[in-house]
Amino acid sequence: MTGTPPPRIRSRPRIRSRPRAGSRADNPVRLGPRSIAALLLVSAVGVVAVGWPFLAPPSSRIASHAQDAPWLFAGLLVLLVAVLAATIAESGLGPKAVAMLGVLAATGAALRPVGAGTAGIEPMFFLMVLSGRVLGPGFGFTLGSLTMFASALLTGGVGPWLPFQMLAMGWFTMGAGLLPGAGRLRGRGELALLAGYGFVAAFAYGTVVDLAGWPLLAGTASNLAFDPHAGPAANLARFLAYSLATAMGWNLGRALCTVVLTLLLGPALLRALRRATRRAAFETAVTFDGPGT
Repeated sequence: MTGTPPPRIRSRPRIRSRPRAGSRADNPVRLGPRSIAALLLVSAVGVVAVGWPFLAPPSSRIASHAQDAPWLFAGLLVLLVAVLAATIAESGLGPKAVAMLGVLAATGAALRPVGAGTAGIEPMFFLMVLSGRVLGPGFGFTLGSLTMFASALLTGGVGPWLPFQMLAMGWFTMGAGLLPGAGRLRGRGELALLAGYGFVAAFAYGTVVDLAGWPLLAGTASNLAFDPHAGPAANLARFLAYSLATAMGWNLGRALCTVVLTLLLGPALLRALRRATRRAAFETAVTFDGPGT
């Protein structure tokens, strides 16, 4: 007896989410043209804000108001950093990226008081290096600035120096995201690169913060203070002496602490950050499989 064949059962199309190559799956904040323009503007103003003692001639009005200039620049930087944060957020900072940003910023803020700044022991810096490396320069700048702001609220370190610290930490973390070999360099080579960057960038961070506060010493009788009547070369020599005498111990301690923690905890933390980034799948492309039998 010949019967009709049983009907073929077609399953529903299956939906798969696949990260697109070069998408936010491994870079949750992609800097667009407006974000890059805002970042360049903030960076340019920041360079002028910390370097004006060597740029303004002795006869300028800025030099005659040496103790007021840091306050004016601090107020301007607050507005510009707020504009930059809004621009980056507008570029597509999704809820998963916001959640990761909050977790990392809270962790970094909690790590800062661990050493209480004693001899420059600040564990938050190694976390910023590794986070910027994994999550990219856009996320890195946002994370660095937000972490420094949150840590200042936690430790009571709010003052005219805070905008400069936020900008310097944003540069510090963003620089880690700009290091080469993000997609292919792994293992000891990557750790050596991150440790070397952390050592140099820790000194750069300390130099920026020192430059922001150094002009406040103007008017004192110290040979290390900023002299508004001296030329750029003389003030550069004064600043170098000031940095060696007052900040070198903290900068060196911060750099060594960053290197040690990066080498010891870097492999495990890099794996954890990359695994969390893959699972978060900040931006995925949805594809449909054909009907199966």
